[in-house]
Amino acid sequence: MHIIDIITRKQAGSELSHAEINWLIKEYISGRIPDYQMTALLMAIYFQGMSRRETVDLTLAMIASGSRADLSAIRRPKVDKHSTGGVGDKVSLLVAPIAASLGVAVPMISGRGLGHTGGTLDKLESIPGFTTNLSLDRFAEQIAAVGCALIGQSDEIVPADQKIYALRDVTGTVRSIPLITASILSKKVAEGAESLLLDVKFGRGAVFAEVEGARELAINLVAIGSELGMKVHALLTNMDQPLGCAVGNWLEVRECLDIMAGKPGSDDLRELSMVQAALMLQLAGKYASYTSARQAAEETLSSGRALEKFIEIARLQGANLSVLEKPDLYPQAEHCQTISAMTSGYVQDLNALAIGKAAIYLGAGRLRKEDDIDNTAGLILHKKRGDSVQAGDPIVTLYTSQEANFAESIPLATAAYQLGAQTPRRSPLILSEISEAGEKPWTE
Repeated sequence: MHIIDIITRKQAGSELSHAEINWLIKEYISGRIPDYQMTALLMAIYFQGMSRRETVDLTLAMIASGSRADLSAIRRPKVDKHSTGGVGDKVSLLVAPIAASLGVAVPMISGRGLGHTGGTLDKLESIPGFTTNLSLDRFAEQIAAVGCALIGQSDEIVPADQKIYALRDVTGTVRSIPLITASILSKKVAEGAESLLLDVKFGRGAVFAEVEGARELAINLVAIGSELGMKVHALLTNMDQPLGCAVGNWLEVRECLDIMAGKPGSDDLRELSMVQAALMLQLAGKYASYTSARQAAEETLSSGRALEKFIEIARLQGANLSVLEKPDLYPQAEHCQTISAMTSGYVQDLNALAIGKAAIYLGAGRLRKEDDIDNTAGLILHKKRGDSVQAGDPIVTLYTSQEANFAESIPLATAAYQLGAQTPRRSPLILSEISEAGEKPWTE
Protein backbone atom coordinates (compact mmCIF):
# COMPACT_ATOMS: atom_id res chain seq x y z
CA MET A 1 0.00 0.00 0.00
CA HIS A 2 1.04 3.60 -0.54
CA ILE A 3 -0.35 6.73 1.06
CA ILE A 4 -0.51 8.58 -2.28
CA ASP A 5 -2.80 5.89 -3.68
CA ILE A 6 -5.08 6.13 -0.63
CA ILE A 7 -5.21 9.94 -0.88
CA THR A 8 -6.08 9.92 -4.57
CA ARG A 9 -8.71 7.20 -4.14
CA LYS A 10 -10.43 9.18 -1.41
CA GLN A 11 -10.14 12.38 -3.45
CA ALA A 12 -12.05 10.54 -6.18
CA GLY A 13 -14.77 9.56 -3.70
CA SER A 14 -13.89 5.87 -3.40
CA GLU A 15 -14.41 3.88 -0.22
CA LEU A 16 -11.27 2.87 1.62
CA SER A 17 -11.01 -0.79 2.59
CA HIS A 18 -10.72 -2.14 6.11
CA ALA A 19 -7.09 -3.08 5.38
CA GLU A 20 -6.27 0.36 3.99
CA ILE A 21 -7.68 2.18 7.02
CA ASN A 22 -5.83 -0.09 9.48
CA TRP A 23 -2.57 0.33 7.55
CA LEU A 24 -3.03 4.09 7.35
CA ILE A 25 -3.46 4.55 11.11
CA LYS A 26 -0.55 2.24 11.97
CA GLU A 27 1.78 3.98 9.54
CA TYR A 28 0.80 7.44 10.73
CA ILE A 29 1.34 6.55 14.38
CA SER A 30 4.72 5.04 13.55
CA GLY A 31 5.79 8.30 11.89
CA ARG A 32 6.16 6.78 8.43
CA ILE A 33 3.32 8.99 7.13
CA PRO A 34 4.13 12.69 7.71
CA ASP A 35 1.62 15.33 8.81
CA TYR A 36 1.48 16.95 5.36
CA GLN A 37 0.27 13.72 3.74
CA MET A 38 -2.23 13.05 6.54
CA THR A 39 -3.48 16.61 6.04
CA ALA A 40 -4.11 15.85 2.36
CA LEU A 41 -6.12 12.78 3.33
CA LEU A 42 -8.09 14.66 6.00
CA MET A 43 -8.98 17.27 3.37
CA ALA A 44 -10.14 14.51 1.02
CA ILE A 45 -12.31 12.99 3.76
CA TYR A 46 -13.64 16.45 4.60
CA PHE A 47 -14.90 16.92 1.04
CA GLN A 48 -15.80 13.33 0.09
CA GLY A 49 -16.98 11.97 3.43
CA MET A 50 -16.91 8.35 4.59
CA SER A 51 -19.48 5.59 4.61
CA ARG A 52 -20.74 4.20 7.91
CA ARG A 53 -18.57 1.12 7.39
CA GLU A 54 -15.49 3.30 6.80
CA THR A 55 -16.31 5.36 9.90
CA VAL A 56 -16.63 2.24 12.06
CA ASP A 57 -13.34 0.90 10.66
CA LEU A 58 -11.62 4.23 11.33
CA THR A 59 -12.96 4.30 14.89
CA LEU A 60 -11.78 0.74 15.57
CA ALA A 61 -8.36 1.42 14.03
CA MET A 62 -7.95 4.46 16.25
CA ILE A 63 -8.92 2.43 19.31
CA ALA A 64 -6.41 -0.26 18.30
CA SER A 65 -3.64 2.36 18.05
CA GLY A 66 -3.34 2.16 21.84
CA SER A 67 -4.56 0.24 24.87
CA ARG A 68 -8.00 0.08 26.46
CA ALA A 69 -8.79 0.89 30.06
CA ASP A 70 -9.81 -2.13 32.14
CA LEU A 71 -12.66 -1.03 34.41
CA SER A 72 -14.13 -4.51 34.87
CA ALA A 73 -13.41 -4.48 38.61
CA ILE A 74 -15.49 -1.32 39.10
CA ARG A 75 -19.09 -2.26 39.91
CA ARG A 76 -20.58 1.20 39.51
CA PRO A 77 -22.34 1.95 36.22
CA LYS A 78 -19.88 3.67 33.88
CA VAL A 79 -21.26 6.75 32.11
CA ASP A 80 -19.51 9.56 30.30
CA LYS A 81 -20.68 12.84 28.79
CA HIS A 82 -19.15 14.55 25.78
CA SER A 83 -19.79 17.84 24.02
CA THR A 84 -18.98 18.55 20.39
CA GLY A 85 -17.66 21.91 21.56
CA GLY A 86 -18.89 25.43 21.94
CA VAL A 87 -17.86 28.85 23.15
CA GLY A 88 -17.90 28.96 26.94
CA ASP A 89 -18.97 25.32 27.26
CA LYS A 90 -17.62 24.11 30.58
CA VAL A 91 -20.48 21.75 31.52
CA SER A 92 -18.16 18.73 31.95
CA LEU A 93 -16.50 20.42 34.92
CA LEU A 94 -19.87 20.46 36.68
CA VAL A 95 -21.56 17.23 35.63
CA ALA A 96 -18.60 14.90 36.19
CA PRO A 97 -18.31 15.57 39.95
CA ILE A 98 -22.11 15.62 40.36
CA ALA A 99 -22.49 12.18 38.77
CA ALA A 100 -19.47 10.78 40.63
CA SER A 101 -20.92 12.03 43.92
CA LEU A 102 -24.07 10.02 43.25
CA GLY A 103 -22.49 6.63 42.68
CA VAL A 104 -21.72 6.76 38.95
CA ALA A 105 -18.27 5.96 37.58
CA VAL A 106 -17.28 8.72 35.14
CA PRO A 107 -14.30 7.77 32.93
CA MET A 108 -13.79 10.97 30.95
CA ILE A 109 -11.29 11.36 28.14
CA SER A 110 -11.62 14.86 26.76
CA GLY A 111 -10.05 16.95 24.02
CA ARG A 112 -8.39 20.29 23.56
CA GLY A 113 -9.89 23.31 21.90
CA LEU A 114 -10.78 22.97 18.21
CA GLY A 115 -10.90 26.20 16.24
CA HIS A 116 -12.94 28.79 18.13
CA THR A 117 -14.45 26.18 20.51
CA GLY A 118 -12.83 25.59 23.88
CA GLY A 119 -11.49 22.25 25.14
CA THR A 120 -12.01 20.61 28.53
CA LEU A 121 -8.34 19.61 28.78
CA ASP A 122 -7.18 23.19 28.28
CA LYS A 123 -9.51 24.34 31.04
CA LEU A 124 -8.36 21.66 33.47
CA GLU A 125 -4.68 22.31 32.74
CA SER A 126 -5.16 25.98 33.60
CA ILE A 127 -5.33 24.73 37.20
CA PRO A 128 -1.70 24.74 38.45
CA GLY A 129 -0.35 21.20 38.77
CA PHE A 130 -3.42 19.48 37.31
CA THR A 131 -2.19 16.65 35.09
CA THR A 132 -4.44 15.09 32.47
CA ASN A 133 -1.76 12.60 31.41
CA LEU A 134 -2.46 9.56 33.60
CA SER A 135 -1.48 5.97 32.86
CA LEU A 136 -4.39 3.63 32.22
CA ASP A 137 -3.69 1.80 35.47
CA ARG A 138 -3.80 5.05 37.44
CA PHE A 139 -6.89 6.12 35.47
CA ALA A 140 -8.72 2.95 36.57
CA GLU A 141 -7.44 3.20 40.14
CA GLN A 142 -8.67 6.76 40.50
CA ILE A 143 -12.13 5.94 39.13
CA ALA A 144 -12.35 3.05 41.58
CA ALA A 145 -11.29 5.34 44.44
CA VAL A 146 -13.31 8.52 43.81
CA GLY A 147 -15.61 7.74 40.88
CA CYS A 148 -14.02 9.94 38.22
CA ALA A 149 -10.82 10.71 36.34
CA LEU A 150 -10.42 13.47 33.74
CA ILE A 151 -7.72 12.78 31.18
CA GLY A 152 -6.79 13.30 27.52
CA GLN A 153 -5.53 11.20 24.69
CA SER A 154 -1.98 9.94 25.18
CA ASP A 155 0.66 7.65 23.72
CA GLU A 156 -1.03 4.86 25.69
CA ILE A 157 -4.70 5.44 24.92
CA VAL A 158 -5.98 6.44 21.46
CA PRO A 159 -2.67 8.00 20.33
CA ALA A 160 -4.00 8.19 16.77
CA ASP A 161 -6.72 10.56 17.87
CA GLN A 162 -4.23 12.69 19.79
CA LYS A 163 -2.22 13.30 16.61
CA ILE A 164 -5.15 13.64 14.20
CA TYR A 165 -7.14 15.86 16.60
CA ALA A 166 -4.31 18.40 16.81
CA LEU A 167 -3.88 18.34 13.03
CA ARG A 168 -7.58 18.88 12.33
CA ASP A 169 -7.59 21.95 14.55
CA VAL A 170 -5.11 23.81 12.36
CA THR A 171 -5.97 22.49 8.88
CA GLY A 172 -9.62 23.51 8.54
CA THR A 173 -10.91 19.93 8.78
CA VAL A 174 -12.78 20.13 12.06
CA ARG A 175 -16.24 20.14 10.47
CA SER A 176 -16.31 16.54 9.22
CA ILE A 177 -18.94 14.14 10.53
CA PRO A 178 -16.89 10.91 10.09
CA LEU A 179 -13.79 12.48 11.63
CA ILE A 180 -15.74 13.88 14.58
CA THR A 181 -17.54 10.56 15.06
CA ALA A 182 -14.34 8.50 15.04
CA SER A 183 -12.59 10.96 17.35
CA ILE A 184 -15.33 10.98 19.97
CA LEU A 185 -16.26 7.31 19.94
CA SER A 186 -12.69 5.97 19.85
CA LYS A 187 -12.00 7.76 23.13
CA LYS A 188 -15.25 6.63 24.74
CA VAL A 189 -14.87 2.95 23.83
CA ALA A 190 -11.20 2.94 24.87
CA GLU A 191 -11.94 4.54 28.24
CA GLY A 192 -14.43 1.80 29.17
CA ALA A 193 -17.70 3.77 29.23
CA GLU A 194 -20.86 1.67 29.02
CA SER A 195 -23.20 4.60 28.34
CA LEU A 196 -22.63 7.98 26.78
CA LEU A 197 -24.53 11.26 26.83
CA LEU A 198 -23.67 13.54 23.92
CA ASP A 199 -24.19 17.29 23.77
CA VAL A 200 -24.27 18.02 20.03
CA LYS A 201 -24.29 21.75 19.50
CA PHE A 202 -25.56 23.87 16.64
CA GLY A 203 -25.34 27.61 16.03
CA ARG A 204 -22.66 30.15 15.26
CA GLY A 205 -20.47 29.12 18.19
CA ALA A 206 -20.60 25.41 17.35
CA VAL A 207 -18.82 23.25 14.79
CA PHE A 208 -22.09 23.12 12.82
CA ALA A 209 -23.88 26.44 12.43
CA GLU A 210 -27.06 24.82 11.08
CA VAL A 211 -29.13 22.33 13.06
CA GLU A 212 -29.26 19.93 10.11
CA GLY A 213 -25.52 19.21 10.32
CA ALA A 214 -25.66 18.78 14.09
CA ARG A 215 -28.64 16.44 13.75
CA GLU A 216 -26.82 14.29 11.17
CA LEU A 217 -23.81 14.09 13.47
CA ALA A 218 -25.95 13.15 16.48
CA ILE A 219 -27.75 10.41 14.55
CA ASN A 220 -24.39 9.00 13.35
CA LEU A 221 -22.91 9.07 16.85
CA VAL A 222 -25.91 7.32 18.36
CA ALA A 223 -26.04 4.65 15.64
CA ILE A 224 -22.31 3.89 15.49
CA GLY A 225 -21.92 4.12 19.27
CA SER A 226 -24.69 1.54 19.63
CA GLU A 227 -23.00 -0.64 17.00
CA LEU A 228 -19.85 -0.50 19.12
CA GLY A 229 -21.74 -1.70 22.20
CA MET A 230 -22.60 1.50 24.07
CA LYS A 231 -25.93 2.97 25.10
CA VAL A 232 -25.89 6.45 23.58
CA HIS A 233 -28.26 9.42 23.88
CA ALA A 234 -27.70 12.86 22.38
CA LEU A 235 -29.06 16.34 23.01
CA LEU A 236 -29.21 19.00 20.31
CA THR A 237 -28.37 22.27 22.06
CA ASN A 238 -28.20 25.89 20.96
CA MET A 239 -24.81 27.61 20.70
CA ASP A 240 -25.73 30.89 19.00
CA GLN A 241 -24.49 32.80 22.06
CA PRO A 242 -21.74 31.68 24.47
CA LEU A 243 -22.70 29.36 27.32
CA GLY A 244 -22.29 30.99 30.69
CA CYS A 245 -20.60 34.34 31.29
CA ALA A 246 -16.92 33.36 31.08
CA VAL A 247 -14.91 32.48 27.97
CA GLY A 248 -11.28 31.49 28.50
CA ASN A 249 -9.69 28.63 30.38
CA TRP A 250 -9.15 29.76 33.97
CA LEU A 251 -12.07 32.18 33.76
CA GLU A 252 -14.35 29.23 32.93
CA VAL A 253 -12.93 27.09 35.74
CA ARG A 254 -13.55 30.00 38.11
CA GLU A 255 -17.16 30.28 36.90
CA CYS A 256 -17.72 26.58 37.66
CA LEU A 257 -16.09 26.87 41.08
CA ASP A 258 -18.41 29.76 41.90
CA ILE A 259 -21.49 27.75 40.87
CA MET A 260 -20.35 24.73 42.91
CA ALA A 261 -19.73 27.06 45.86
CA GLY A 262 -23.35 28.23 45.72
CA LYS A 263 -22.73 31.67 44.27
CA PRO A 264 -25.12 33.11 41.68
CA GLY A 265 -24.28 31.86 38.22
CA SER A 266 -25.38 32.05 34.63
CA ASP A 267 -28.85 30.57 34.22
CA ASP A 268 -28.13 28.83 30.92
CA LEU A 269 -24.94 27.15 32.16
CA ARG A 270 -26.58 25.95 35.35
CA GLU A 271 -29.70 24.69 33.56
CA LEU A 272 -27.83 22.73 30.90
CA SER A 273 -25.56 21.23 33.55
CA MET A 274 -28.52 20.08 35.63
CA VAL A 275 -30.24 18.54 32.61
CA GLN A 276 -27.13 16.66 31.56
CA ALA A 277 -26.30 15.47 35.07
CA ALA A 278 -29.85 14.13 35.43
CA LEU A 279 -29.70 12.33 32.09
CA MET A 280 -26.34 10.77 33.00
CA LEU A 281 -27.89 9.45 36.21
CA GLN A 282 -30.81 8.03 34.21
CA LEU A 283 -28.51 6.36 31.68
CA ALA A 284 -26.66 4.82 34.60
CA GLY A 285 -29.91 3.34 35.91
CA LYS A 286 -29.56 5.17 39.22
CA TYR A 287 -32.98 6.84 38.99
CA ALA A 288 -36.14 5.71 37.23
CA SER A 289 -37.36 9.16 36.28
CA TYR A 290 -35.83 12.38 35.03
CA THR A 291 -37.54 14.28 37.86
CA SER A 292 -35.93 12.20 40.63
CA ALA A 293 -32.54 12.30 38.90
CA ARG A 294 -32.77 16.07 38.50
CA GLN A 295 -33.67 16.50 42.17
CA ALA A 296 -30.67 14.41 43.24
CA ALA A 297 -28.35 16.46 41.01
CA GLU A 298 -29.71 19.74 42.37
CA GLU A 299 -29.24 18.59 45.96
CA THR A 300 -25.69 17.45 45.29
CA LEU A 301 -24.78 20.80 43.78
CA SER A 302 -26.45 22.93 46.46
CA SER A 303 -25.03 20.88 49.34
CA GLY A 304 -21.44 21.45 48.26
CA ARG A 305 -20.78 17.75 47.61
CA ALA A 306 -20.06 18.41 43.93
CA LEU A 307 -17.36 20.95 44.85
CA GLU A 308 -15.87 18.54 47.39
CA LYS A 309 -15.76 15.82 44.72
CA PHE A 310 -14.16 18.14 42.16
CA ILE A 311 -11.44 19.10 44.64
CA GLU A 312 -10.93 15.41 45.50
CA ILE A 313 -10.47 14.57 41.81
CA ALA A 314 -8.13 17.53 41.34
CA ARG A 315 -6.04 16.54 44.36
CA LEU A 316 -5.45 13.06 42.96
CA GLN A 317 -4.44 14.60 39.64
CA GLY A 318 -1.82 16.82 41.23
CA ALA A 319 -3.62 20.16 41.35
CA ASN A 320 -2.67 23.05 43.58
CA LEU A 321 -5.74 23.03 45.79
CA SER A 322 -5.15 26.52 47.17
CA VAL A 323 -6.47 28.20 44.01
CA LEU A 324 -9.51 25.89 43.98
CA GLU A 325 -10.34 26.65 47.58
CA LYS A 326 -9.46 30.38 47.23
CA PRO A 327 -9.74 31.30 43.53
CA ASP A 328 -8.69 34.89 44.22
CA LEU A 329 -5.14 33.57 44.68
CA TYR A 330 -4.91 32.76 40.97
CA PRO A 331 -2.64 35.12 38.96
CA GLN A 332 -4.57 37.78 37.09
CA ALA A 333 -4.14 38.80 33.46
CA GLU A 334 -1.75 41.72 33.09
CA HIS A 335 -4.14 43.73 30.93
CA CYS A 336 -7.91 44.14 30.87
CA GLN A 337 -10.25 46.33 28.85
CA THR A 338 -13.98 46.85 29.45
CA ILE A 339 -16.36 47.71 26.62
CA SER A 340 -19.45 49.72 27.56
CA ALA A 341 -22.77 50.12 25.78
CA MET A 342 -23.08 53.15 23.53
CA THR A 343 -26.90 53.16 23.67
CA SER A 344 -29.71 51.89 25.89
CA GLY A 345 -32.01 49.01 25.03
CA TYR A 346 -31.81 45.22 25.03
CA VAL A 347 -29.15 42.81 23.84
CA GLN A 348 -30.75 41.54 20.64
CA ASP A 349 -27.89 39.25 19.70
CA LEU A 350 -24.59 38.01 21.10
CA ASN A 351 -22.56 36.28 18.40
CA ALA A 352 -20.78 33.27 19.89
CA LEU A 353 -18.46 32.88 16.90
CA ALA A 354 -17.18 36.45 17.23
CA ILE A 355 -16.64 35.99 20.97
CA GLY A 356 -14.82 32.70 20.36
CA LYS A 357 -12.53 34.33 17.82
CA ALA A 358 -11.88 37.24 20.17
CA ALA A 359 -10.84 34.73 22.86
CA ILE A 360 -8.33 33.16 20.46
CA TYR A 361 -6.80 36.55 19.63
CA LEU A 362 -6.54 37.31 23.34
CA GLY A 363 -4.44 34.15 23.75
CA ALA A 364 -7.06 31.73 25.12
CA GLY A 365 -6.91 29.45 22.05
CA ARG A 366 -4.57 28.32 19.29
CA LEU A 367 -4.03 29.75 15.83
CA ARG A 368 -1.23 27.22 15.17
CA LYS A 369 -0.69 23.64 16.36
CA GLU A 370 2.35 24.64 18.43
CA ASP A 371 0.83 27.74 20.05
CA ASP A 372 0.89 28.08 23.83
CA ILE A 373 -2.27 29.15 25.64
CA ASP A 374 -2.54 32.10 28.01
CA ASN A 375 -4.65 30.63 30.81
CA THR A 376 -5.58 34.06 32.18
CA ALA A 377 -6.86 35.32 28.81
CA GLY A 378 -10.51 35.51 27.86
CA LEU A 379 -13.71 37.49 28.30
CA ILE A 380 -16.33 38.05 30.98
CA LEU A 381 -19.76 38.74 29.51
CA HIS A 382 -21.63 41.18 31.74
CA LYS A 383 -24.69 41.19 29.48
CA LYS A 384 -26.25 38.43 27.40
CA ARG A 385 -29.10 38.08 24.95
CA GLY A 386 -32.33 39.54 26.34
CA ASP A 387 -30.67 41.60 29.07
CA SER A 388 -31.58 45.27 29.40
CA VAL A 389 -28.74 47.75 28.97
CA GLN A 390 -28.31 51.43 29.80
CA ALA A 391 -25.85 53.58 27.88
CA GLY A 392 -22.52 53.39 29.68
CA ASP A 393 -23.16 49.97 31.23
CA PRO A 394 -20.25 47.52 30.95
CA ILE A 395 -21.17 44.73 28.56
CA VAL A 396 -17.92 42.72 28.28
CA THR A 397 -14.42 42.76 29.76
CA LEU A 398 -11.42 41.37 27.91
CA TYR A 399 -8.30 39.92 29.59
CA THR A 400 -4.86 39.16 28.15
CA SER A 401 -1.16 39.06 29.01
CA GLN A 402 -0.23 40.87 25.79
CA GLU A 403 -1.72 44.34 25.38
CA ALA A 404 -1.21 44.17 21.60
CA ASN A 405 -3.83 41.40 21.49
CA PHE A 406 -6.58 43.97 22.03
CA ALA A 407 -6.10 45.32 18.49
CA GLU A 408 -7.94 42.38 16.91
CA SER A 409 -10.05 41.17 19.83
CA ILE A 410 -11.80 44.42 20.84
CA PRO A 411 -13.43 45.01 17.43
CA LEU A 412 -14.65 41.41 17.37
CA ALA A 413 -16.09 41.57 20.88
CA THR A 414 -17.74 44.93 20.19
CA ALA A 415 -19.32 43.71 16.95
CA ALA A 416 -20.59 40.55 18.71
CA TYR A 417 -23.17 42.65 20.59
CA GLN A 418 -26.25 43.93 18.78
CA LEU A 419 -28.51 46.24 20.81
CA GLY A 420 -32.08 47.24 20.01
CA ALA A 421 -35.25 48.70 21.50
CA GLN A 422 -37.27 45.48 21.72
CA THR A 423 -36.87 42.42 23.91
CA PRO A 424 -35.72 39.61 21.59
CA ARG A 425 -37.69 36.43 21.18
CA ARG A 426 -36.40 33.63 23.39
CA SER A 427 -34.66 30.68 21.72
CA PRO A 428 -34.77 27.27 23.44
CA LEU A 429 -31.47 26.11 24.93
CA ILE A 430 -32.23 22.45 24.20
CA LEU A 431 -34.00 21.52 20.97
CA SER A 432 -34.41 17.75 21.18
CA GLU A 433 -33.13 14.40 22.42
CA ILE A 434 -31.96 11.67 20.04
CA SER A 435 -31.66 7.97 20.88
CA GLU A 436 -31.95 4.68 19.01
CA ALA A 437 -35.72 5.15 19.28
CA GLY A 438 -35.50 8.36 17.25
CA GLU A 439 -35.72 12.09 17.96
CA LYS A 440 -38.18 13.77 20.29
CA PRO A 441 -38.56 17.44 21.24
CA TRP A 442 -37.14 18.46 24.61
CA THR A 443 -39.99 19.52 26.88
CA GLU A 444 -38.49 19.58 30.38
